[in-house]
Amino acid sequence: MSLKSQRRLAAELLKIGEGRVWIDPEHMVNVEVAITREEIRKLIHEGIIKSLPLKGCACFARKEKERVRQGTGRKEGVC
Repeated sequence: MSLKSQRRLAAELLKIGEGRVWIDPEHMVNVEVAITREEIRKLIHEGIIKSLPLKGCACFARKEKERVRQGTGRKEGVC
């Protein structure tokens, strides 16, 4: 029951990473059968395959603050 190729196709179509692809566990049989891009597009349209939101990281906020405070001769903040 490997959905590796379906997850890869969905990630390409949604323009996200494979880790952010969410597949509805109740419709695994439908996803297993889908082997073409068109079938994956249909599952995305139906909401069986979705993209997960980005995970936040305090590192991004800290780096943004460091960029604002940077001046001549100042090294970039560590993260």
